[in-house]
Amino acid sequence: MYKHPSIDRDKMTPVEGLQILKEGNQRFVNNLRENKDYPSLLEKTKNQQHPFVSILSCSDSRAPVELIFDQAIGDIFSVRLAGNIASKDAIGSLEFGIKYLKSKLLVILGHTSCGAVKACCDHFKDASITDVVAKITPCLDQEQTTADLRNSSNAEFVQNVSDLNVKHQINEILEHSEIIADLYQKNQISIIGGMYNIESGEVHFFA
Repeated sequence: MYKHPSIDRDKMTPVEGLQILKEGNQRFVNNLRENKDYPSLLEKTKNQQHPFVSILSCSDSRAPVELIFDQAIGDIFSVRLAGNIASKDAIGSLEFGIKYLKSKLLVILGHTSCGAVKACCDHFKDASITDVVAKITPCLDQEQTTADLRNSSNAEFVQNVSDLNVKHQINEILEHSEIIADLYQKNQISIIGGMYNIESGEVHFFA
């Protein structure tokens, strides 16, 4: 039976929250998802929510965070944008999840073979998609290990940029959110990056 709603989330530490995500991902990978009493969860959350984690992830249809971490209603405050970019609206949403809903863990989650990152690698431009790509573009200069074939046809280059993008978006959040930066500096929350593999289903968290 699904146990998380009975956990005192005010006392849950970021380390405990991260362990819950890791265990949930292993269940997902091994097709051992826990049963969840959704009618009960609807009743428990109808008047309030207290997600233990806030996650900024990509909009990609292959990377739904509740599924890949085997979580349910009320567990994850999920913000999803192409390229898991820390736009102004995304940061505002995360501030709400962290400060007012009391999530103690913030995860920035990228994924392999990300279309937004590939678009960035190819300097793609089209309408408002250009604005999304622009928020990833600084990672191209940060990627200095690839001398040739610096485009989406090079899977290694794309992955390097994807990894850098997760770290870049964390820095963007800390630079542009006084609320999150203050709580982080006071060790009241933890922030971690991760990469979801769309082939294996596994999530690798950055140290």
